[in-house]
Amino acid sequence: MTLDAAEFKATRRRLGLTVAQLAHILNTAPTTIRKWEARDDASTARAPNPIACQVLRWMLAGFRPPEWPASLQK
Repeated sequence: MTLDAAEFKATRRRLGLTVAQLAHILNTAPTTIRKWEARDDASTARAPNPIACQVLRWMLAGFRPPEWPASLQK
């Protein structure tokens, strides 16, 4: 199950990640993250990648990849 753009952005923010940090974790460009988070009526909007959505769910559940920012370590 994928997240819509607003859910994707809200989840990233809930995790305390910036666009650049999430892009690094997902090995993608920050512009890609911004497109996934864009409103559906934006000309550059794209649906969030289903695998990226799953990774966000894992991170909400406590998974922390090696690329997790040190500043957010608990």
